[in-house]
Amino acid sequence: MKPLSELTRPNIWALKPYSCARDEFKGFKADVFLDANENPHSAPYNRYPDPLQEEVKAMIAPLKGIPTQNIFLGNGSDEAIDLPYRIFCRPGVDNVVAIDPTYGMYEVCADVNDVEYRKVSLGENFQLDPDKLLAACDENTKIIFICSPNNPTGNAFETEKIEKVIREFQGIVIVDEAYSEFSSQQPMRQLIAKYPNLIVLNTFSKAWGAAAIRLGMAFASVDIIALFNKVKYPYNVNKLTQEKAKEILSDVTLIHRQVRLILEEREHLMHSVSILPICNKVYPTDANFFLAEVTDAVSIYRYLVQKGIIVRNRSHIHLCGNCLRITIGTKEENTKLLAALRQY
Repeated sequence: MKPLSELTRPNIWALKPYSCARDEFKGFKADVFLDANENPHSAPYNRYPDPLQEEVKAMIAPLKGIPTQNIFLGNGSDEAIDLPYRIFCRPGVDNVVAIDPTYGMYEVCADVNDVEYRKVSLGENFQLDPDKLLAACDENTKIIFICSPNNPTGNAFETEKIEKVIREFQGIVIVDEAYSEFSSQQPMRQLIAKYPNLIVLNTFSKAWGAAAIRLGMAFASVDIIALFNKVKYPYNVNKLTQEKAKEILSDVTLIHRQVRLILEEREHLMHSVSILPICNKVYPTDANFFLAEVTDAVSIYRYLVQKGIIVRNRSHIHLCGNCLRITIGTKEENTKLLAALRQY
């Protein structure tokens, strides 16, 4: 990869970050806080939260096998997606490259930051072609996005193909593993020490069952994490979110049990949908959802809405004509969906 100083926007490299009141006495114990203009009453929520979420990171580190200094926590994965644009991409000059179809927020963040977004179509059965991704890059390409398992297609890409992109690309490669807990494939986060240009995203919104608390994770080199912390807003993760995250992390067996239940239901639901007369094809998946090609996605989607059942119509997405994306629900929810589809 190019030196990080060359990849980073000059103004960001030279940026003097905002100094939080809580950062200035780090390493010392205190019990009287008269530094941040807080209301001294209504403890504990009168105080600003830990700006670096140290206690949460300390609980995440052994579970993910990543040192705390290589972890960034953000306000959802959306913050961890947006920050690289602000750190590395010069508006109106630089570009990013991404697979197509994939998670829509990558393109939204590109548009917000005035950065050209280049789409590279997946191949047959939604397979990744590393050479096509690399061919779409030029001297102003700063980031490549790869979502694996991919949304909306559900499939995970071969590690060797992703590694080829990381090795040969001179910029930053972001691998979004939001659904990795549902896949048997080795997580890419285990390779951040090997590849200094790799950023891996995780989230509390999927397997951890905590979409409402808005907590995303990024794993990367110490130098990239330092840039994230330099640019992020001072108190980006609130105290309530940090407390709920610690509560969730204290009972990992519950999460593992829920993931097993989802995987069991996934097999049953995929098979049941695949044999319906309205279903043309069910695509393989490594996530907690699957893509089904049906006879008339628009009509079936509207019918399900009238039944009070919401799936995602992806028929307007590239390569996903007449496809519905179906999330794995509880046994009762899945039974209700199947009953409705059988009556269509």
